[in-house]
Amino acid sequence: MIISITALKGGVGKTTTAIHLAAYLQQKAPTLLIDADRNRSALIWSKDEKLPFYVASQAGATSLIRQYPHIIVDTRARPEPEEFKDLADGSDLLIIPTTPNHLDIDATFKAVEQLQSFNANFKILLTKVDARTKNGREARERLKGAKLPLFKTEIPLLVAFERASQKGVVIKDYSDPRSKFAWSTYEAVGKEIIP
Repeated sequence: MIISITALKGGVGKTTTAIHLAAYLQQKAPTLLIDADRNRSALIWSKDEKLPFYVASQAGATSLIRQYPHIIVDTRARPEPEEFKDLADGSDLLIIPTTPNHLDIDATFKAVEQLQSFNANFKILLTKVDARTKNGREARERLKGAKLPLFKTEIPLLVAFERASQKGVVIKDYSDPRSKFAWSTYEAVGKEIIP
């Protein structure tokens, strides 16, 4: 299965989603994460080799692809329309992470518009949802009102995700009281894809 994580806006949890879904899929079968983002965030996260799956650059992944049943692609932010078409054609599923922030939601609607023109199989994931506010609920209602495919699970806004990336580990391997809960949310997203 090839899953591409894409968005028209940075800062929405694209790399965090790629890392954690790769960790979930690795429990099912060998998984390769391809870092196609110019920032190389996934490669930086993996530099200490503490992740349970292999991370490769886009150029370095060519010879590896056939060896892995599951591939996650962390795309660059703000892909061009022709890149969206390539992603739609080459992926089994495109995941569009978005925060509840109205600017991020608007960028998500623009991404959806492009992906729908290519008949892409995509699903939206709400990320960085602060349980103390109603923004997540309002964003979900807006996306559902537009009849867009949406994951049931939301990813919470937790500093532990950032700290796990600094340590080069998946959230479940980071020592924090919220780590188990944080991991359970990405596990739930993974189960919505492959039970």
